[in-house]
Amino acid sequence: MLKTTGQAAVVVPDNVLSEGGAGKTVRRKLLQNTDLHTILRLPTGIFYAQGVKANVIFFENKPASKYPWTKDVWFYDFRTNIHFTKKKNQMTHDDLKDFITCYKPENRHKRKETWSEDNPDGRWRKFTYEDIIARDKTSLDIFWIRDKSLADLDNLPDPDVLAEEIIENLEAGVESFKQIMESINGQ
Repeated sequence: MLKTTGQAAVVVPDNVLSEGGAGKTVRRKLLQNTDLHTILRLPTGIFYAQGVKANVIFFENKPASKYPWTKDVWFYDFRTNIHFTKKKNQMTHDDLKDFITCYKPENRHKRKETWSEDNPDGRWRKFTYEDIIARDKTSLDIFWIRDKSLADLDNLPDPDVLAEEIIENLEAGVESFKQIMESINGQ
């Protein structure tokens, strides 16, 4: 629906970046017909129900071409090892300052990765069109930072943060089951 040179930022849940079938076809078309230049991986519960992981995809529409418009996709991992809750540790605008600096809205062609072999926890990383097309199902669900909570059990978040995350995940699961039941019952 965008004009030929239109720009968009769209919030999508994780499954849109990785599901097969029609999802794979849509991702390939998006890479072909637009310049999909940035994906911001967000923590759970920011845009959708608690427990649902979301992403913001940034792209520019382009005219028809036999060659793909997307050359590189930049990823900012604002999810791994980052924890927010709706009550005690809410996300603020200041939390996104590093992303905005890396994104370079004034000239995105001057971007530089913060990730490297020497800095494996760098949150800003570029993948080429060829890297992405070669992935199973053309998946855009890409992550590289090691989740410290899985590797270092001595470094877990505070128990109240863990309890809040468990509650959010359970509530999201219950809400999903309610929606399924409503669709089955035709309500």
